[in-house]
Amino acid sequence: MIKKIFFQSIFFNFFFIKEVFTAESGGMPQLNPEFWISQIFWLTLTFGVLYIVLSKLILPKISANLELRKSQIQENVEAAEKQRKNSESKIKEYDDIILKTKLEAKNIFNETRKKIIKDINSKNEINLLKKSAPEKINKIAIETSSELIKKLIGADVNNSSISAIVDDLSKKNEDKYYGN
Repeated sequence: MIKKIFFQSIFFNFFFIKEVFTAESGGMPQLNPEFWISQIFWLTLTFGVLYIVLSKLILPKISANLELRKSQIQENVEAAEKQRKNSESKIKEYDDIILKTKLEAKNIFNETRKKIIKDINSKNEINLLKKSAPEKINKIAIETSSELIKKLIGADVNNSSISAIVDDLSKKNEDKYYGN
């Protein structure tokens, strides 16, 4: 409480005593009430000029700069969104191309597989025909020769004797052909 009264008395002394801090006493002239009106004038003039300079010259440039940055940021965001949509559409196209290519590859694989199986089966048939061809040739040769002999001689010939002759000839031809 005593501190409060002490500080209040010092504070009010500044208002009621004019010559407390005069230049003759070695005090601060800024606190002398005699100079307060001129100080208030210059303070108002200085801050008024500063306010006008800031509001008319500097702040519009800052505002224009901020608006420019804001518009550039907005343009960049729009461009990024456009690029994102474009990249998403490209990804979809890419996925579609990959899917079509996979289907085409699968179809080509299946067609090629069928063709190869068909070729293998035809080669197996050819091999079977090669293996059975000598027997069929011999049988045809026996029948043909027995009919020829029957027409030439007029008598029936035993098929077993003709088959022995044909087997012997075919064996000689095989040896000659295969080099045995």
